[in-house]
Amino acid sequence: MEVDQVVPLPRLPRVAVCGGTHGNELSGVYLVRELLKLQREVMKKEQEEDLKPASVLLVLSNPRAMQQCRRYVDTDLNQCTATLYFLSPSGPLSDMAPYEIIRSRELNALLGPKGSPAAVDLVCDLHNTTANMGLCFIAYSDCDWICLHIFRHLQCVITLNLNPRSAAMEIGPQPHGVVRSNIYTAMKVGVQHMLDWVRLFNSGNVFEGGFVDVFTMVKHIDYPRDSETRNITAAIHPCLQDRDFCLLHPEDPLFQTFSGETVRYKGTEPLYPFFINECAYYEKGIALSLARKRHIICHCAFKD
Repeated sequence: MEVDQVVPLPRLPRVAVCGGTHGNELSGVYLVRELLKLQREVMKKEQEEDLKPASVLLVLSNPRAMQQCRRYVDTDLNQCTATLYFLSPSGPLSDMAPYEIIRSRELNALLGPKGSPAAVDLVCDLHNTTANMGLCFIAYSDCDWICLHIFRHLQCVITLNLNPRSAAMEIGPQPHGVVRSNIYTAMKVGVQHMLDWVRLFNSGNVFEGGFVDVFTMVKHIDYPRDSETRNITAAIHPCLQDRDFCLLHPEDPLFQTFSGETVRYKGTEPLYPFFINECAYYEKGIALSLARKRHIICHCAFKD
């Protein structure tokens, strides 16, 4: 397949980095706090030298959940912000509305409003996972040339797993409510490389075409459950635990029941598991997700 097609892309003058969407995923919380401190120092220097102020918007998304070191206060903020893409963000709210619904409106006004000329051009939302996924980017389209070029750039400089104009950075393993130095540092490096790419792009650099490997989600798998109580009856098999993005073949061990029996993968094709045994997904009924690996073309790009 040819890769020499040239794609003109819009400049990215407004970039947002958000941490604490889930208040107990602490790498993003502490990284945004550190970046805010550095940004204040830089802005003070720029004001003294009469330079243009920094253009990266840094946001602590869910302050109440952060204060309580909980994933959320009332409901998952991720789901609330996703709803804004499909429903009007300005309708009336009840006095009893969940905190995260109210906060999603505030974030929409801060980062948008959606579809408006004032909306930010790129959002990177920082997350931790208890799964052994390394540094992983999750995007919502495999045709977003800006995200694909950022992903390709990052794959060239660091080990990265991609799951395809906003993107979430997932990094683990890290227990919720804990910050690990190596995980924090890996997130910091990933954010720095992403912002470096944006600066290079905005300054007029042309990025060559090529290919990028992505993982496209196929389905979720729940834990085995008791038909009456709906309690889980098995855990992730030891042979699968911590093997995120390692190919899972039909008949490979999948679960181990609490009585010691092995439950095997009954799929018809080999797929790549990820979010294996993610702590926060027990409530969602997800033991792991399965994806296909794809080799996607990334056309040559330049600032329009």
